[in-house]
Amino acid sequence: MNYNQALEKLTQYDQIHLLKFYKELDDDKQRELLLQIEETDFSIVENLKHRASETKRGKITPIASMEIDEIEKNKSRFESLGLDAIKRQKVGAVLLAGGMGTRLGSDEPKGVYNIGLTKDLYIFECLMNNLMDVVNKAGKWVPLFIMTSDKNHERTVGFFKEHDFFGYKDDMVWFFKQEMAPAVDFEGKVLLETKSKISTSPNGNGGWFVSLDRNGLVDKIHEMGIEWLNIFAVDNVLQKIADPVFIGASIDSAVEVGAKVVRKAAPDEKVGVMCLEDGRPSIVEYYELTEQMRAERNEKGEYAYNFGVILNYLFSVSALERIMSHKLCLHIVEKKISCLDEAGNEIKPNEPNGYKFEQLVLDMIHELESCLPFEVIREKEFAPIKNATGVDSVETARELLKKNGIEL
Repeated sequence: MNYNQALEKLTQYDQIHLLKFYKELDDDKQRELLLQIEETDFSIVENLKHRASETKRGKITPIASMEIDEIEKNKSRFESLGLDAIKRQKVGAVLLAGGMGTRLGSDEPKGVYNIGLTKDLYIFECLMNNLMDVVNKAGKWVPLFIMTSDKNHERTVGFFKEHDFFGYKDDMVWFFKQEMAPAVDFEGKVLLETKSKISTSPNGNGGWFVSLDRNGLVDKIHEMGIEWLNIFAVDNVLQKIADPVFIGASIDSAVEVGAKVVRKAAPDEKVGVMCLEDGRPSIVEYYELTEQMRAERNEKGEYAYNFGVILNYLFSVSALERIMSHKLCLHIVEKKISCLDEAGNEIKPNEPNGYKFEQLVLDMIHELESCLPFEVIREKEFAPIKNATGVDSVETARELLKKNGIEL
């Protein structure tokens, strides 16, 4: 793409300001900017026009979860089913690691963050240790797909290589980049990160399967005979990955997706909750729960919306392929976005200054026919690291790791 072609494209979307500093750039930087303009889908910004209608939800009702007591009664059978699936290489794992450790005060990928006290212990290392637990039990390597982003791909891949994949078999690990979406100010103008680079961000946790496919890895999944994919977030250092009991329960229940859940610490805890929406499985965010819904009780006298998701799901590959042709809706989220001001000076805002566009896993789940919410004990499987201090922080995760006998 040359300058005139870029100008024509930007004029179509009312984004010509992105060429404001073009003449100040050297040849390489000019080419870099033109290439990004060529590759960027600016039509995504049109979604701002429909922002008001985005919040409309269907009728939300409770969904039954498989609780600890029932799981314990059937644990041996579930585990046997799950281990059999792993041994036959029917299960793969997908680590969603496209984010950065910004909220932890780090400019590195989140998984690179060191939470050790007397020794080095990285977030990625915790997750690989957890996955090795099932590899050792099953005697079979679990194919692992790691989703990165433009912002952290090279560093993430390099970090795993530097640390010899933390003992994991490197030819059973595949990296793939998540698609990026442009970030805009409140007026819908795409922001510049530098004079030669458009501000972009990963397009949310719901874009992982399409990104897998566009990187050619769904073909690899078919080639290997994988039928189930356990996706999990980078920030929960205690979670079990490719958990045979969870896998077995999901297979036994003949569902299209299993979702690990924990009992909420309080009715108003800030976690998404499994539910039915117009009779189909879905997730209702904590801020969407009304006071009446928070107080609602089931036939056992317990809170009806009592199980929060921890972003650990087991998806049927065939079900994912069925829904992949559908375009998931985009969520428009207010964010603090580092960018250039009109004079070309870098600004790091303290308050939200624009929007990012995200696809979410909850929309994938709502496309599916059936879901098994599967309860786990939060003190044993839920230690999220979202903040440097306070709730769901490095501090709280360290305490939970210690309680589970993990040396820091």
